[in-house]
Amino acid sequence: MSMHTVSRRHFVGGAAAALGTLALKPDFAAAKGIRRVPGGPPMLRVLQSEVDAYDALAHLSSNENPYGPSEKSLEAMNYAFKYSMRYGYPDNNVQERIADAHGVPSDHVLLGAGSGEILEVVGLTYLGHGKKVVGVEPSYGSVYSHASGIDADTVLLPLEADHRQNVERMVDATNRHYRDVGFVYVCNPNNPTGVTMTAAEIAYLLDNIPEDVPVLIDEAYHHFVDDPEYQESLKYVRDGRPVIIARTFSKVYGMAAMRIGFAIAPPVMIDEMRPYSTGSVNALARWGAVAAMEDVEAQRMVLAENRRLRERTISEVEDLGYECIASQTNFFMVHLRTRVAPIRQAFRERGVAVGRDFPPMLDHLRVSIGTEDEMGRFMNAFEDIMRDVAASNGGA
Repeated sequence: MSMHTVSRRHFVGGAAAALGTLALKPDFAAAKGIRRVPGGPPMLRVLQSEVDAYDALAHLSSNENPYGPSEKSLEAMNYAFKYSMRYGYPDNNVQERIADAHGVPSDHVLLGAGSGEILEVVGLTYLGHGKKVVGVEPSYGSVYSHASGIDADTVLLPLEADHRQNVERMVDATNRHYRDVGFVYVCNPNNPTGVTMTAAEIAYLLDNIPEDVPVLIDEAYHHFVDDPEYQESLKYVRDGRPVIIARTFSKVYGMAAMRIGFAIAPPVMIDEMRPYSTGSVNALARWGAVAAMEDVEAQRMVLAENRRLRERTISEVEDLGYECIASQTNFFMVHLRTRVAPIRQAFRERGVAVGRDFPPMLDHLRVSIGTEDEMGRFMNAFEDIMRDVAASNGGA
């Protein structure tokens, strides 16, 4: 059965059961003198309202996979429920399976609760008072906000006019601040722009900074890339270079809420990072991750649909006169030529959630790729909203 046919009422029914027997046995409640509330328990009414409102949205704000885990992954997670009460349990050899899939020994892999935990672990390991992370802005900002939260500094470089990361500036900044650089951060492809750094640019970066400076390469969206000049950076880890690659099961595998990601790095760096890692990946996520990696057909479907809907939506947006940044990911940015914040609210009022602000690109809107229905809802809202904006600006 298609996941899209699942009734929201089934979930609400399960939630009602979790609230206990008072909601389900009115005679017992009456016998105890508990006052009934017309329409059912207040908590259930609030929960149902919130769930229905959430489910009714077109979710185009967080770069999620709208199709969710594959059937094989769901089967594996359902199987793993039998371990839900255990501390020590078979984990389907997830760490070894990840290592094998990437051509490295298992001591090169560190698991985390999503790649978000991996990024924080890198910060805790290599930053601190007076230390600096070198990167570009805008990019995945949690790396920089986490650095600020642990009393470290940032050296943030602007993107070029074509939205690319300037590797020569990154090299220069790293070398100028060498003594204080904790690590260099590269999001490739970059979030929020969807633009890649080429294999040649990554090689230039690594070959022209001091050989002991760690480089964190965030490859959360690498599955989506079909640019022939792009290349994954695993070979640098295999060569023993101080490179940490962060990856996640949240994107092509559709497991964002399950929270599982991993780092691939030389063993000495894994050992340095491990004390800062919680290792809090649950049993379901571990089993689902292994099945997800093995389900190649599901991955092909997700990638094909993402590419088709992304290119079609970009074409329709550009036909309306708005420029989009060419993307290699499951999202794109459109230049609205006006501040995004009020327009984002207008989308929300039409039941469409779109991306947040990404300073300094405050006139660009990031749009995740959803299902065909969601992208149709986005285009309907986009045309209406931008027509109103143009009219309020005197037709400009």
